[in-house]
Amino acid sequence: MKASELRSKSDADLGKELNELLKAQFAMRMQLATQQLTNTSEIKKVRRDIARARTLIGEKAKKA
Repeated sequence: MKASELRSKSDADLGKELNELLKAQFAMRMQLATQQLTNTSEIKKVRRDIARARTLIGEKAKKA
């Protein structure tokens, strides 16, 4: 997900997106632990998306 896509979302939508990403990260960690995860590079992508979402939430909080 690109930062420009996240910037167009509202605060509530960003919160929902962050929640979904955190759930996806948890599911991937569980799959990794049980050796069911086939594409381990997805974990890195989700971590970066979480960081992007948290950064934008912080930026919007500073503006308000």
